[in-house]
Amino acid sequence: MAAHQEKKLAEERKHQNMQNDTKASQGQWGRAWEVDWFSLASILFLLMFAPLIVYYFIMSCAQYQCSLTDPLLDLLTGNKHLSDIWNRTPMLTYRAAAIYSLWVTFQVFLYVSIPDFCHKFLPGYVGGVQEGAVTPAGIVNKYEINGLQAWIITHVLWFANASCFHFFSPTIIFDNWIPLLWCANILGYAVSTFAMIKGYFFPTNAKDCKFTGNFFYDYMMGIEFNPRIGKWFDFKLFFNGRPGIVAWTLINLSFAAKQQELYGEVTNSMILVNVLQGIYVLDFFWNEAWYLKTIDICHDHFGWYLGWGDCVWLPYLYTLQGLYLVYHPVRLCTAHAIGVLTLGLLGYYIFRMTNHQKDLFRRTNGNCRIWGKKPEYIECSYMSVDGTKYYSKLMTSGFWGWARHFNYTGDLMGSLAYCLACGFEHMLPYFYIVYMTILLTHRCIRDEHRCSSKYGKDWKRYTAAVPYRLLPGMF
Repeated sequence: MAAHQEKKLAEERKHQNMQNDTKASQGQWGRAWEVDWFSLASILFLLMFAPLIVYYFIMSCAQYQCSLTDPLLDLLTGNKHLSDIWNRTPMLTYRAAAIYSLWVTFQVFLYVSIPDFCHKFLPGYVGGVQEGAVTPAGIVNKYEINGLQAWIITHVLWFANASCFHFFSPTIIFDNWIPLLWCANILGYAVSTFAMIKGYFFPTNAKDCKFTGNFFYDYMMGIEFNPRIGKWFDFKLFFNGRPGIVAWTLINLSFAAKQQELYGEVTNSMILVNVLQGIYVLDFFWNEAWYLKTIDICHDHFGWYLGWGDCVWLPYLYTLQGLYLVYHPVRLCTAHAIGVLTLGLLGYYIFRMTNHQKDLFRRTNGNCRIWGKKPEYIECSYMSVDGTKYYSKLMTSGFWGWARHFNYTGDLMGSLAYCLACGFEHMLPYFYIVYMTILLTHRCIRDEHRCSSKYGKDWKRYTAAVPYRLLPGMF
């Protein structure tokens, strides 16, 4: 009898320990459960000022020839009032609303209505139905990967119109740039608000929801992990990839067309920006299945941060170089142009090969060769919400032996190349490299905080084996 009671108590302690481990894993795998004052202050700052920052950059180009200081000087010296700047800002128009509504509707149609066919004839491309990573609740979602197909169809139609049909001018995006900004904001706030309401009242999976009790934090960072409508319309995949990133290359093409219209030529700097950013966009869609394993899909919940950010921040601030070059065409000397191209391509090579090594390692479960030899790794374990124990391997070979986020290093090199293509006359084009440095450094810290909570002592073993985050020997 005593032995039976002791065994029962031992099982209860084991069950309690498992629950505690699971709660700890759930608390840090994904976004936070609790909000400290610094996090709340940061959230409130972004909610209040991020839309103003976007407006300030776009207004500076439209009214002050891309000067970031002249608007402030005008306001501080009393030469202008806020009302003067606002009154010169184009408002929302029916034309812009129609263009934007048609654009988003078309991208939704391509996303949900046309199954991927590119994987059937493009060697090496992974498309069609693919599985994502396991969620904190232990769920594995399926996705229809057809972003490359949507990008191709969209751009074929764009060039067909520009060369043959002439239904609209190739400069249509630039000509409606600020009115389209209001449309993007409306969609960004609408989808973020809907996602929050959905998380409270009809979530796709209640076990993958997180509530802090703080309205602003939950609105900003999201409640649902994978909000969906129906079987296939996944909010995170759609808004992360479409319509913003598909539009990225179209926006740059429209800027190039405007440069041609205004000056009679497209400068080599504009060509470099279009080519280098076009490579980045195409890489994203070619590797969209791989994107399912990244921090955006695997850890971020869907809220204002992703909803508004993908609708407004991404298409408007990631394209600043092309917009700047419309107002300030830059003709680079041959050495400068070659240097920018070399830096951009080298950055892309490091970014792609680093990610390729990780993807190859995952797909083969370590049974592959990295730089001619079998990769080294550290085996880790973690728990899902339902108490299931999972195992994974963290590679310490190849580029991943140089730094824990060496793919970000390549990304930053490419970002710098976009900025250097614009010369050195104004600060505005360089906002992108400053922002990306902050973003990716913050991502390193966020990702490593999660991994530390997720893997525990195994993560300490990994960081001891690979001590640097971004720059070998420095950081």
